[in-house]
Amino acid sequence: MHARKPRRSWTVEPEPFRIEPKFVERIWGMRSLAPLFPEKTNLPETIGEVWLTAVDCKVATGPFAGKTLGEAWREMPPDWRGTRFAEPSDFPLLIKFIFPNDKLSIQVHPDDAYASVHEKAAGGRGKTEMWHVLSAEPGAQVLAGLKPGTTREKFVASLEANALEELFVSWPVAAGDTMFLPARTPHTIGPGMVICEVQEYSDLTYRVYDYGRLDASGKPRELHIQKALEVMCFGPTSGGKTRPLSVSTKLCQRSILSACSYFAVERLEPLALQSTTDREHFDLLIFASGNGVLDGPSFAVPYRQGECWLLPANLGQFYVIAGAKFPAKNRQYEQSMGTEPTTAIRAYVPNFSNFKSQLIQDGVSESQMSQFLFY
Repeated sequence: MHARKPRRSWTVEPEPFRIEPKFVERIWGMRSLAPLFPEKTNLPETIGEVWLTAVDCKVATGPFAGKTLGEAWREMPPDWRGTRFAEPSDFPLLIKFIFPNDKLSIQVHPDDAYASVHEKAAGGRGKTEMWHVLSAEPGAQVLAGLKPGTTREKFVASLEANALEELFVSWPVAAGDTMFLPARTPHTIGPGMVICEVQEYSDLTYRVYDYGRLDASGKPRELHIQKALEVMCFGPTSGGKTRPLSVSTKLCQRSILSACSYFAVERLEPLALQSTTDREHFDLLIFASGNGVLDGPSFAVPYRQGECWLLPANLGQFYVIAGAKFPAKNRQYEQSMGTEPTTAIRAYVPNFSNFKSQLIQDGVSESQMSQFLFY
């Protein structure tokens, strides 16, 4: 009788990996996604959303290349996901670029409590989100939240009179602005801007008003008025424009844009950022502009605008070297002069209590925190 051979264990060295985007057609979208995606111009269809972390997006690099993000999420070592995600439950964050050439429908998203009861088949998760404006034309605006005194009855009457926009708070937006949208906040995005959206992983949208548009088959798109009225917040909302917290260093301008229990989002403008991942959670790094090199102890990979990278929680120290040429001899990089500066969005799921405690320890006042931190 032969002795059983011991099972071989294998480890995967942590390294960042790039996620291929998913381009989603929308009736209100654009036919050119330049400059984020310079190859996507004169498109035959109108692309409104680019999903960067859909679970059916393909992994482009690293040991999980060729698998979907959902497959990689389940198969990666727990240390990659982080101690908060030791068990591979659902992927927690959906990140998108939004390209509106027309107004989106007026809509609202349910919260977790409602979705867990009424939307189990759709995942049972609500949708709190934030928008960071990457570019905006003069006069660009979003509608978010209802004016004080708006009742359900007044809302229904205005909907029947096609005068719904008059009840909304209008927010002019410019490049660099950030909006926080808690679930149950009715809203719409106008044309003339490009937005990076970070949200709970949910695609639940209750469409209230669609400006009389018809789909490709000549029919009006489906509305969800009854559900929308059930979840909609008619009182004050905690959402709106945030006032980011700047924690810049000599080699990197860093701002905390918005944070809640579902996500924390930062904007980085590095020359040569040195940072370290947190073993509690993985990071997502989205490059809104520029190119350069992501560098670490056992990896060196080029990045460019429009890309989304997952950084494992146990990656440790890494560098974002803006404008660096690749490959470089002996990893001695030279930064190209005159290239477009790098702007990156960093998103993760924080331990909210620890996150707030660290801010207090760093001397951030309650007044400052109230501008970007939401409970």
